[in-house]
Amino acid sequence: MQTSGPRSRPLSLALLQDAVLRWYDANGRDLPWRRTRDPYAILVSEVMAQQTQVARVVAYYERWLERWPTPAALARAPLGDVLSAWVGLGYNTRALRLRETATIIARDGWPRDSAGLRSLPGVGPYTAAAVASFAFGERIAAVDTNVRRMAARLQTAPQSLLPQHRHADWNQAAMELGAVHCRARAPRCDGCPAAQWCPSNGLVVTAPRAARGTGERFEDSDRWVRGRVISGLASGAGLPSDISAERMTRVLQALQRDGLVTVDATGVGLSR
Repeated sequence: MQTSGPRSRPLSLALLQDAVLRWYDANGRDLPWRRTRDPYAILVSEVMAQQTQVARVVAYYERWLERWPTPAALARAPLGDVLSAWVGLGYNTRALRLRETATIIARDGWPRDSAGLRSLPGVGPYTAAAVASFAFGERIAAVDTNVRRMAARLQTAPQSLLPQHRHADWNQAAMELGAVHCRARAPRCDGCPAAQWCPSNGLVVTAPRAARGTGERFEDSDRWVRGRVISGLASGAGLPSDISAERMTRVLQALQRDGLVTVDATGVGLSR
């Protein structure tokens, strides 16, 4: 835990922006969605990366785009195939909403700004801003958890950090900086390109992690059972046999309400 550190210089946005962008140019990860301005490919990457580690997303992303390279292709796909392709990413309703969005885009075309993108199923403020910035060049801050934390430590608003030029690159750089240096725990102030202007440089205090065993185990959650049900149905193995009837009934009812499974006299299956 750090309790003291060097004093920062007064914030100079131009110098800060230049330093961070130069750092990103030299150190940014080569991720496949950073090499395209296709709004569909960018949307797929953003939805997949919600609450999922980037390293796990890359293979899913590449397989997905090979199978369904356009919104029209995804809109035509049976929902069961889409859910099967999603197994392993978690939060399966994301796949359902992505297909719903693809259906709307295939029919109506793309909204060209973040306000229009927010009207699409499952597209919140961050995802709308990311697609608008990376695909359509809108000058808007894409504020994920990493960017919000970095801006808070710089004691300024995310939108105020956005440069007049290279604003899409800035959004990528800010997210990368939050993930690599300005981390929630064990921030790496040494080597951070923003450190000399950051009032929090060397002064970040992080709360200790909660002790293990003090909360509900993931295996005791309905979300764990939901994932096992979808995985079993997608693989043809069927429903897991080690879940109590009461718990299974509750989970299947929730999955039905979400449109992910069908339950009828013939049994349980993925929605089509």
